[in-house]
Amino acid sequence: MSENALTSGDFTEENQPYDLFAAWLADAGGSEPNDPNAVALATVDEDGLPNVRMVLLKGFDERGFVFYTNFESRKGTEILAARKAAMCFHWKSLRRQVRIRGEVEIVSDAEADEYYASRPRGSRIGAWASKQSRPLESRFALEKAVAEYTARYAVGNIPRPAHWSGFRIRPVSIEFWHDRPFRLHDRVEFRRTADGKGWEKVRMYP
Repeated sequence: MSENALTSGDFTEENQPYDLFAAWLADAGGSEPNDPNAVALATVDEDGLPNVRMVLLKGFDERGFVFYTNFESRKGTEILAARKAAMCFHWKSLRRQVRIRGEVEIVSDAEADEYYASRPRGSRIGAWASKQSRPLESRFALEKAVAEYTARYAVGNIPRPAHWSGFRIRPVSIEFWHDRPFRLHDRVEFRRTADGKGWEKVRMYP
């Protein structure tokens, strides 16, 4: 066995990052009290100053990790400018963390339409009413906008706003971290190979 073999805990030679992530997310679904798919999303502004906030992961596969937002929001404009972002999942109940870094692409209109249509009606109205990340003069102004769009779309389909869609982070690295006694944690990073077709597994010092 090579000195880089991944043998302890959940990490084995057979692990692939998306399979391992799926298993950890499923575990979190059984142990986290709220939103096991909640993830901290980091972006940078035009001055290189970081911003971080919580969003909800809405899907993942071998293409990457997907979330949805208002593209005119702060995170939306920052991602559209840089086309790079990072995520960090932390499941306190499991003492596990996953960090993801990569380039960002916009999901297809079909994907965005399908997810938008699955949202509660009130959430679809909210996508029209909220000018996300911009100053709000009063709570009443938001409630008024909600009332106006509720009346506009009182019956029938609520179309997806052009400024509302999804981003997919296409990871160049995915790091798995698992708490161990005396801070001797397990920490394994999967790095995308140069040809973009596979992964290199590297065990890291904690």
